[in-house]
Amino acid sequence: MSQPHVAILDDEAEIRRILADALTEAGFRTSTYSRATEFEAALKRTAPDVCLVDLGLPDRDGLALVHRLALESGATIIIISGRANINDRVTGLELGADDYIIKPFEPAEVVARIRARLRKTRRAPESAGSLAQFNGWQAHFDRYLLIGDDGNEVPFSHAEGEVLRMFLEAPKRLISRTQMQESLGGAAGESFDRAMDVRISRLRAKLGEDPKNPRLIKTIYGAGYIFLGEVTWA
Repeated sequence: MSQPHVAILDDEAEIRRILADALTEAGFRTSTYSRATEFEAALKRTAPDVCLVDLGLPDRDGLALVHRLALESGATIIIISGRANINDRVTGLELGADDYIIKPFEPAEVVARIRARLRKTRRAPESAGSLAQFNGWQAHFDRYLLIGDDGNEVPFSHAEGEVLRMFLEAPKRLISRTQMQESLGGAAGESFDRAMDVRISRLRAKLGEDPKNPRLIKTIYGAGYIFLGEVTWA
C-alpha cells in the first residue's frame, strides 16, 4: 500500500516543520505550503488523501478555502487553528471540515486523528458502492453529486456525504447521536452536535425536504434520526 499523502497549509514555518517531521516519522508522505495560491496550484497536479489547513492565511480566507475543498476535493479536511472559539469550530465543521484541531497541539494527536479518519474512510461496507438510489435520487459518492429523477444535479460536500452515506447504509434504523459520533469521529460535545444538525439540515434542503415535516430524514427527539427512504446500491 502506498504512503498516504498529507498536504500541510500553514504560513508558520515552524508549524509546517513540526507537522511534516511527525507525519514523515509516522509513515506518511507530506508536502508543505505557506500560501493558499501555491497550495491550490499543487492540487491541480496531485490529489492528497488529507489536507491540514490553517485558517489564518495571508492570501486567502481559510474558511472559504475549506468550503471549496469540501465541495471539490475528495480529501479528508482537517483544520488546525489557533481560533478556539466554539463558533469558529462549528463554522469550520459546517463548511465541510472533517475535524478541527486547536493550536497549540501535540503532534502525536494530529497523527492519531489523521489515522482515525483514514481508517474510517477505508472501512466502507462491501455492500456499499459509490452509487446509491433512493426515492427518485441518485447519490454519486465518487463525484459528490446528487442527481434527481428530473436530471437536476445538486453537489454535496465530503462532510455532508459522510452523513448521507451513514443514513443510506442503515435505512429505517434509528441512529443515535452516540452512534453518529462513533461512526464519524471527532470529539462529542456541543460543537459536534451543532455541526451534525447543520449537515442534516443542509441535506434535507438539497433533497427538497419540508423542514417542518421531512419525509426522508426524521428526527426522533431525544433519540436520534431515522432515514425512511427505500435504498438500493449499485
